[in-house]
Amino acid sequence: MELLPPDAEKIEVPGATVDFYTYTKDGITYYQFDTSRCGPPEPMVNAMSGLKLLDGPDKKLVMINHKKPMGLLDKIGEKYEIETENLEDGRVKLTFGYKEGVSASADLSDTACHG
Repeated sequence: MELLPPDAEKIEVPGATVDFYTYTKDGITYYQFDTSRCGPPEPMVNAMSGLKLLDGPDKKLVMINHKKPMGLLDKIGEKYEIETENLEDGRVKLTFGYKEGVSASADLSDTACHG
């Protein structure tokens, strides 16, 4: 997987269907996965599994996808800080951050893709 720092370690994430990696940068723990070669509902399923790891502002989730996952963003967009970056190869990198007092109320059990 590209875009990972050399110190990234593979981790097990319950419910995930792709590999997840973790690394620390500037005191923030990042969890990263790539669903750019997956079709629905895998991006949604893996994002929901990964978002369960975010329990404070010192953790972020990085998703690499083939396009902006509108169904996912419609579902949880208000509950997380989300940065979007268009990569040179056409893929999209989304970085999800914990919103104090809001993220804990996100419903991460509904992984159906309605988009």
